[in-house]
Amino acid sequence: MAIPSTGAGPRAYHPAVLSFPPADDGALRPFRLDVPQRDLDDLHDRLDRARWPDQPAGAGWAYGVPRDYLRELVRYWRHDYDWRAAEAELNAWPQFTTTIDGANVHFAHVRSPEPDATPLVITHGWPGSIAEFLDVVGPLTDPAAHGGDPADAFHVVVPSVPGFGLSGPAPDTGWEAGRIADAWAELMRRVGYDRYGLQGGDWGAAISRELGRVHPERVIGVHLNLLPGAQQATEPTAAELDALDPAERERALRSWRRWEAWSREGTGYAAQQSTRPQTLAYALTDSPVGQLAWIVEKFAEWTDSAGLPEEAVDRDRLLTDVMLYWLTGTAGSSARVYYERAHATGRAAAPHEPSTAPTAVASFAADPQIPLRHKARRTENLVRWTEFDRGGHFAALEQPELLVGDVRAFFRQLREGRAG
Repeated sequence: MAIPSTGAGPRAYHPAVLSFPPADDGALRPFRLDVPQRDLDDLHDRLDRARWPDQPAGAGWAYGVPRDYLRELVRYWRHDYDWRAAEAELNAWPQFTTTIDGANVHFAHVRSPEPDATPLVITHGWPGSIAEFLDVVGPLTDPAAHGGDPADAFHVVVPSVPGFGLSGPAPDTGWEAGRIADAWAELMRRVGYDRYGLQGGDWGAAISRELGRVHPERVIGVHLNLLPGAQQATEPTAAELDALDPAERERALRSWRRWEAWSREGTGYAAQQSTRPQTLAYALTDSPVGQLAWIVEKFAEWTDSAGLPEEAVDRDRLLTDVMLYWLTGTAGSSARVYYERAHATGRAAAPHEPSTAPTAVASFAADPQIPLRHKARRTENLVRWTEFDRGGHFAALEQPELLVGDVRAFFRQLREGRAG
């Protein structure tokens, strides 16, 4: 049932798929996604009654998501997209919730048929969700069924980040990457794994890297498809370029050009979420069209496409991702991770020591943030470096086979004790 309000004020939005976390007793509670039809009916009613702004002629994507494009996507969402099919696909994964450090943590735990499989935590970022991994969990857990080597199998744990989607709004402030990393360490202890691998992109990369840095004794290896801080964020000097080999020199210049363009035109969302996420939350929690536009813009800009996100990511997958924000009312709470980073104090704000955990970086060509190997070596125990000529920021959605192949190769390399 829906959660009743507390106090005399208006009821906050708490969808029936979420519940307030019980006491932190360490229990793992089975979870099954079952959205009430009334929530879907409410969504359809809001889509039918959407108010549409004007748009200057010939603006294209320069001013934001084009109205005609979004209207067509909303039409598809309303009349063709099948949430129940997506719900059933997600429910094929065994799922659980547990309370850690006061927060509800939702996760899927998909064990491999191979008993000696390597445990692996895969973590999403923003505006992602567990739906990013629908096409990679099968090949990772059961490689033999997907043309791979059974020795490369993983037991996969896919958590929803606190404040995001099915983990629901975090009950307090301070949920930055370090605190989430500590929560993941506790989660894996409860699930029963002493040592495990990590994989992540976007905020999932920051969380995975921090877990490997702070708890290296528990971490077999860290595979990242984004490395925070490894980009060329200032124009490289002649001396900097002279110290690099020709390939890295050219990559540093590309990294700077892309970073400069992204900083100039692509950071408005981050500025808002880093400063006033609560103000943004009112609009996105009340308007599904607003929530869709806020997310789809990033899929358009950060994927390996000519402009339309569906050229890189399946439209239904994209809408399932949006639904996990809309149905849980977590637009605002997921945005808070940006605020926490921008206003960090204590451990979260302190300079970080380099990580000793064996680390792999997979760089996909269209990602707006291009990492540099010489920078990665300063902060990571870098044992594998892969550059792909296609794919973008959402690697698991855009190029699942490439990502799975690189994750398998990295952990195989660690098992065999080979250098990168």
